[in-house]
Amino acid sequence: MPPGGRVVRVVRVLSAAVTPWMVRKKRGHFATPEASRAEISLRLRKAAEQLGPTYIKLGQIISSGEGLFPAELVNEFKKCRDQVPAEPFDTVRVVVEADLGARLEDVFASFDRTPLAAASIAQVHAATLLTGEEVVVKVQRPSVAGLVRKDLRVMAWLAPFLVGRIPIASLANPPALVELFAETIVEELDFRMEAANMIDIAAMLHELGNHGYVVPRPHPTLVTRRVLVMQKLQGFNFDDVAGMKDAGIDTEEVVRTAMVALMEGAMVYGVFHGDLHGGNLFVLPDGRTALLDFGIVGRLSGDRRLAFLRMMLGATTNDVKGQMAAMRDLGALPADTDLDAVIKDLRLDQPTVDPTTLTGEELVAEVQRVVKALLGYGAKLPKELMLYVKNMVFLDGAMARLAPDLDLLGEIGKISLMFAERHGERLGRELGIDHTAVAINMDGVKASFGVDTDTDQLTYRELQARRELIQRRMRDHVAR
Repeated sequence: MPPGGRVVRVVRVLSAAVTPWMVRKKRGHFATPEASRAEISLRLRKAAEQLGPTYIKLGQIISSGEGLFPAELVNEFKKCRDQVPAEPFDTVRVVVEADLGARLEDVFASFDRTPLAAASIAQVHAATLLTGEEVVVKVQRPSVAGLVRKDLRVMAWLAPFLVGRIPIASLANPPALVELFAETIVEELDFRMEAANMIDIAAMLHELGNHGYVVPRPHPTLVTRRVLVMQKLQGFNFDDVAGMKDAGIDTEEVVRTAMVALMEGAMVYGVFHGDLHGGNLFVLPDGRTALLDFGIVGRLSGDRRLAFLRMMLGATTNDVKGQMAAMRDLGALPADTDLDAVIKDLRLDQPTVDPTTLTGEELVAEVQRVVKALLGYGAKLPKELMLYVKNMVFLDGAMARLAPDLDLLGEIGKISLMFAERHGERLGRELGIDHTAVAINMDGVKASFGVDTDTDQLTYRELQARRELIQRRMRDHVAR
């Protein structure tokens, strides 16, 4: 059973946030739907801050879901990345001195009292070691561990009741979502694990020869469960497109580097940063991207990595049944699923229908048909894919700002060829196939974007215009 007092507080805070908005909406106080969404987004963000680190962390996850959640909600929850009220400096001093076993002055020549940023689990301060090295000190909030565990008990108790009651939640698998959230946030509570993750990712990038990413170096002797001292890096905010371009940085290359690093890490080594968002990335003056906050790292091991590899291979060779088999092996479909039936029910064996040619009623009906079919087969989003999909959603939104005129089809083709040249022999050996006989077929990729096989080029700007048209038609139909 969940802690009763915490349940009461959560319900009280959320009710106080949502009820006034519902009353105002019912009375027609909002001139536009955007104004209504802006107010509820603000109220939910303030409620999350009141409820503390667990709910702030959920807000951070929402903030990286551009295109998945309403823009007003995403923009509001971006403030949860590094604009959360900070702990007083006296509290920070107590935590640092307790964990390092020494007075602040005996370790640091200087330690800024005002944090550079404050987020759900911790806040970071600039400091200088006695050696003169400039560092960043990440300090955990002292009460966060106990509060997170209470909230996880509430969520774990509630999640099973959502199965089957909210149709779309069945695809997301609420208990698995809570399990994943619990695993990742509990890992974040131990900075020694984060330091180990930093070393693993840095080693992987080095072995891949990926020099476009930089991982700050953790200090070898100043890492504890609640304190992490690391190399200080500085650069442009990931959203500062104007600043990067004024400095002569190729923003398209920034996006390309992120896409390649994510895919290479997952496919070749089964390791990737699991929490990409604007607060965890900034771009150095030389164009390299600094990667921060390694509390969440995705790991695909053994058969799961090979299944993921087969899924990605199937996407670039238009092997629909191969993709479905890989999804089954990843746990997205039950082990005894009839793959041919799934392909037929989802109409994956038929020519692509351009969704922009459909009416709002037809679009809504198609979404309902697909969801119903997937639920009928017991489809779920596997835990291993949740982090990867979330990262791809973030990169999708980043592309809108950094590389709107990037030719998506051309880039996917180039990346596929690069993978074949750089890793084809190794991956072919692991999969037991002749890598020289693999032929790239972009028809499946084009189908995933909803365009026909004759399309040779598709920029992100064009894709976004298509999406906005589809969303507008669906909203207009639902409003009627």
